[in-house]
Order: sequence, then C-alpha cells, then structure tokens
Amino acid sequence: MVKSSTGPDMQAIVVNAFGGPDVLVEQRVPMPEPHAGEVRVRLCAAGVNPVETYLRAGQYAQLPELPYVPGNDGAGIVDACGANLPSGAPHVGERVFVAAARARRCTGTYAEFVVCDASAVAPLPDAVPFEQGAGLGTPGLAAADALFVRARVRPGETVLVHGASGGVGTLAVQLAHRIGAVVHGTAGDVRGRQLVERLGARRAFDHHAEGYLDEILAATQGRGVDVVIDMAAQANLMKDAKVASVRGRIVIVGSRGSLDFDPRALMKADLDVRGMGVNNLHPDELDLAMHALSAALQGGMRVIVARSFSLEEAADAHRAVAERGKDGKIVLVMPGGCA
Repeated sequence: MVKSSTGPDMQAIVVNAFGGPDVLVEQRVPMPEPHAGEVRVRLCAAGVNPVETYLRAGQYAQLPELPYVPGNDGAGIVDACGANLPSGAPHVGERVFVAAARARRCTGTYAEFVVCDASAVAPLPDAVPFEQGAGLGTPGLAAADALFVRARVRPGETVLVHGASGGVGTLAVQLAHRIGAVVHGTAGDVRGRQLVERLGARRAFDHHAEGYLDEILAATQGRGVDVVIDMAAQANLMKDAKVASVRGRIVIVGSRGSLDFDPRALMKADLDVRGMGVNNLHPDELDLAMHALSAALQGGMRVIVARSFSLEEAADAHRAVAERGKDGKIVLVMPGGCA
C-alpha cells in the first residue's frame, strides 16, 4: 500500500482501483526507506510479468491492498541499506538484480526506487545490461524452482521445455543445459525455435505441427524425456504424458485454464505431475534458486528481452505481456535510465 509522507518522493506507477491496463497511473509517491535487513535499490529497469496483469485486474486469489505500486523484479544500483544486514548482503553502489516474489516486503518495482529484503537482491555482473537483469527475477525463480526444487533435475537427464521461447522457458533451457542435462524445447515459430537452439537446446520442435510428439520420442530413441517443464498445461498435459519416460516428472509452471485429462496416462508409466509456485519456496530453496541464477549469470546466461517500454508506458507494457507469440521478457525502463 502507498502511504503519504512529507519526505522526498519519486516517480512510480500506482494502481488505485482494479481494472484494465489504463488503471496503471504514473504519479509521485513517497520515497521508501529500508528497515533492518532490507536494502533500497535505485532502479534502472523493471520486469513485467503476467501475474501482475492478473493482480491489476483483480483476478487473483490474494490481492494487494489499494493503492499499490506493482512489480517484484528489477535491476539497478543499491543506494541505501538498513541495519543488521546478513553476511554477503549487497553494499551501497553495487549493481544488482531484484527477485522479490518471496520477499517479506517489496515496495514495488514499477518505480524509481524499491525497498525489499536483502535476500531478494543479488549481484548483477557488469557485462549484463540492466534491462536483462530486470527480466530475471520472477521467471528466473520459476525456472530454477521447476528444475532444481520440484523436478530435481540431474546432469545427464533429458529435459523437455514445453513452450521454451518465453521468459521462463528461455531461462529454463539455459539453466538445464548448464548443469549438463540434454535439453529439448518447443516453440510456435521458426524464430523462436532458432532462439531455443542457440540457448542450448539440442533440438527445438514446432508444437503446432502434427506429429511433433513422435519427433520428440524419436529424438530420445523412443525412451521419452525424464522431465517436462510445461508453460501451458491446459493445452499440453496429455501430450506431456505421451513423451515422458517411465517414472518421468512433469512440472506445471503455467496454465491458462482447465482441461479433460485421463489419469491412466500417468498410471501406465508411473509418472509424477508436480505443480509449483515461487510463493511456496522455503528460505533454503529460495537461496538455492538465487545462487543458481547468480552462478548462471556469471557463466554468461542471457535474459532475452522482447520489448522495452518507458515507465509512463506501463499500460502498453501490460497489453504487450498478454500477447502470445513474443520471445522473451517485457521490461520497463526508468526515467533517465542508468549510466
């Protein structure tokens, strides 16, 4: 919730009432101050995620108190620290990315400054642009959660990322490839499939083409894949069961609706279907995910940015994030950017 103050202020996007994209209003709000265990980041860019469009529309199980500043993801420079920071916490002047989906407090990243738990902030290598860093938080945590917490992927296993050219999918491909998994992906157009293969997938398949499931099975010599990471379970869950190996694991990252499903598809191969949500990460699991993302960034992992908008264009960014067929992340760039 945005509170009034007589102190310094900043530019931010505020939701005063739930509704369509036009309820995203640019206005001046009080500058947040860090409490014990928290840091403040001067943001250069912020990530835009589908969940933020559901919250804005009032179509989510747990809604924020109005008015509020949206956003959990961003990248910028630490400019203030609270007391009693944990060991290894970022210091003033350090380039960082913000992944605050599991933070106890996050003042919202659609703003020039954000305050959140120090544990939700990690170093951003000098070689990684702020716009890429801003697209890492929620999709990066989702990819790491799906792969390492829920699926427990091991080197040498075969992973299919079903819907691999989006924000979560591109990161899941890279993370799985970097630990030594054999990765396959799917995407709906040639550009997306080329991108997925450049990021480390051995093969990328057209999930609109008839027979693509048979192609995946052929690519695994008929054995199937050990793990499926699924971005659209309402369309794919029965298909996932067809291409999973005996005792394979299917992790549902996203679903836009319900489906008719035959449980016998799971029974015949002892398959596990596992849901996930980053809000359920335990503190040690969150630390694992953040360490995985930081290590991958140091090793050259890329965040694919589909489009950038100015902060004042937040409504257009929300419309864009709802479009299908985009490759990568939508981000907001703060006024003036960062040097």
